[in-house]
Amino acid sequence: MIAVLILVFSLVALAAAAFVVLPMLRTREPAAEAAPRRAWGAVAAGLATMAIGLGAYAYVGAPEIALTELTGPSRTDYRALIATLARRMPERPGDIEGWSLLGRGYLALGNTAQAEKAFAHAVQAAKAIQGNAPADLLSNYGEAMTESAGQVTKEAEAVFREALSENPRDLVARYYVGLALATRNDKAAALQIWEGVLADAPPETPWRSDLVNQVAALKAQTGGAAPNPMAMVAQLAQRLETSPNDLNGWMMLIRAYSVLGDKPKAVAALAKARSVFASQADAQAQLAKTASDNGLN
Repeated sequence: MIAVLILVFSLVALAAAAFVVLPMLRTREPAAEAAPRRAWGAVAAGLATMAIGLGAYAYVGAPEIALTELTGPSRTDYRALIATLARRMPERPGDIEGWSLLGRGYLALGNTAQAEKAFAHAVQAAKAIQGNAPADLLSNYGEAMTESAGQVTKEAEAVFREALSENPRDLVARYYVGLALATRNDKAAALQIWEGVLADAPPETPWRSDLVNQVAALKAQTGGAAPNPMAMVAQLAQRLETSPNDLNGWMMLIRAYSVLGDKPKAVAALAKARSVFASQADAQAQLAKTASDNGLN
């Protein structure tokens, strides 16, 4: 596409050069003497005009904008892709997935206000078309509302509770309802919800460790016992015995045993994981790295 852009600019520059060249070719001089001089002069003038024009445009113009207009946004230009989607969505008011994608894009960019608006459109479209909005969409909407306001507002909490009416096990909605309760100083109820979230959240959940810290802090405030790391590791080990095809779970268990200083169990967990994923080269590579990181090689 860059070649196309250069070709277009070259043609424009060539047309401009023609206005310089043609008058020179028409200069009245004796044919035998003037022809070579006029020809070379015309070529030089034309090339100079093209070079100056293209050079000036490259310096003071915006060739990247012209290229984008010709080719559309690059797949790696996330902001441009979101901007393109935002321009198209008003023409597609019933596109639930489109509005949801736009909302997630705005959240990823940190534009929480626009994310809230996009998710609101998605929820309205879902209710108009399907009669209800799915729990995950409502959770995304509530999260955008919370991020935009800087707190779990009453309106956001209502959305999260609506999500729980659709799916009582929705982890995101449960977390934010617990946060709302903790903010209102209803710590016992918040702890009950959050401990249930920790029990149900997969080991690789990115916010799990943060929630463990929040639960520990809340328990300290209420005089309760902090979460027992040994008990949590034992729970993970038990779960992997019944559901062994969880590579992230095994790597977390290996790291946990290593952190606790129980090298024999870490080595045993590594051996078991390697046997479970014996035919998967990528999994073996990740396990080798985990072993190396924890001094088990």
